[in-house]
Amino acid sequence: MSTLSLKIRLFVMMALQLAIWGAWAPKLFPYMGMLGFSAGQQGLVGTCWGIASVLGIFFSNQFADRTFAAEKFLAGSHVIGGLALLGVAFSTSFAPFFACYLIYSLVYVPTLSVTNTVAFTHLPNPAEFGSVRSGGTVGWIMASWPFIFILGAQADAAQVRLIFVVAAVISFLMAAFSLSLPHTPPKKAGPEESGTVDKLAWRRALGLLKTPVVAVLFLVTFIDSVVHNGYFVLSDAYLTNRVGIAGNLSMVVLSLGQVAEILTMLVLAKVLARLGWRWTMIVGILGHAARFLAFSFLADSIPAIIAVQLLHGICYAFFFATVYIFVDEAFPKDVRSSAQGLFNLLILGVGNMVASFAFPALVAGLTDARGVVDYTTVFLVPSALAAIGALLLLVAFRPATHGPANPQEIV
Repeated sequence: MSTLSLKIRLFVMMALQLAIWGAWAPKLFPYMGMLGFSAGQQGLVGTCWGIASVLGIFFSNQFADRTFAAEKFLAGSHVIGGLALLGVAFSTSFAPFFACYLIYSLVYVPTLSVTNTVAFTHLPNPAEFGSVRSGGTVGWIMASWPFIFILGAQADAAQVRLIFVVAAVISFLMAAFSLSLPHTPPKKAGPEESGTVDKLAWRRALGLLKTPVVAVLFLVTFIDSVVHNGYFVLSDAYLTNRVGIAGNLSMVVLSLGQVAEILTMLVLAKVLARLGWRWTMIVGILGHAARFLAFSFLADSIPAIIAVQLLHGICYAFFFATVYIFVDEAFPKDVRSSAQGLFNLLILGVGNMVASFAFPALVAGLTDARGVVDYTTVFLVPSALAAIGALLLLVAFRPATHGPANPQEIV
C-alpha cells in the first residue's frame, strides 16, 4: 500500500469515526428535553460518556489492544454501537433510552483511542498525524449537512430522533470500512508493558500533580472542560429557541466552529512560538468567555451569533490542543501516555459529567412559568468560569519553558 493510499484510508477512518459522534451530539440535550426528561435524568445520560471514558482507558489499554487486532475490534464495536444507537432512536422513555445510550458509550469511547493507535502504528512519520486527524473534523462537519433535508424548520421529537438513525448508519459503514484498514495485530505485553509498570506510570502521572505548574493546569483544564462541554449542552436549544435559527440549520451553524478549528490548527505552531504556552492557553480559554458573552447579549443579532461560532477554533486549538502538546513535552517519556489519558479523562469524562448535570439544572432554574429561559444569565455562568480559568493561568501557571522546543513540527 502506498503512503498516499494509506493516509487516505486513515483520513476516511477518522472522518467516519467522528461523524458518528457529530451526527447526534449537538441535539442530544434538546432531544431529551423534547422527550420530557428531567434535568437530573439528562445529567444521568451525560454520565454515560464519563463512565465509558474511565473504563475505556483501562479496557483499551489493558485488554482490547492486547487481545484483538485493532481493525477487528473497531468493526465489532461499531456494529454493537450502531445497534445501540438504533435502540436509542426508538426509545421514548428514560430507562431504555439510558440503557441503550450507556451500551453505545461503552463501545464507542474506546474506539477513539484505538483509531489513534491504528494511525500512529502505520504512519511512517508521527508528525503526519495532524493531517490524518483533521479527517475527524471534516467528518463532524459533514455529519451536520444531511439534517438540512432530514429535519424540518420546527422539528419535533419524531424527526429529531433521526440523528441517532443517521449515526447508526455511519457506525455500520465504519464497521465495514474498518475491515479494509491495514492489519494492526494485538500488542504483546512484554515485561516493560506489564500491568505493574503501567499502574506505576499512572501513579507517577498522578504524583506529578504535586508539582504546582501541573496542578494549576489540571485545575484549569477541568474548568475549561466543563465550559467546553457546556457549549454542546446549551447551544443547539439556544440557537433554535432564543435566536430563531431553524431546527434543520442549527447543526450546520454549529459546524462552522469545526471549520474554524481546521484553520486555527494550521496557525497553532506559529502562535505557540510567538505567545508561548501560557498566553496561548489564556487566549484559548478567553475565547469561551467571549463566545458566551456574545450569547448573553447579542441573541437578537443572528449574523453576530453565527459569526461568533468561529471562536470555537480558538477555544479548541489554543487551549485543548496546546494542553496535549504541553503534556507531551513536559512529562517524562515513560508516563506521557498515562498523563495524556489523565487529561483526556478530564476533557471527555469528568468535565462532560459535570456539565451534563450542571447546565440542564441551571437552565431549569432560570426558566419562568411561561417556559422562557433567561439565557442572558445562563451564559454569564460559563463566561465567569472561563474568566476564572484565564486568571488562574495568568497568576499561577509558570512553565519551565516559553513554548514547544520544535513548534515547526506541530501539524
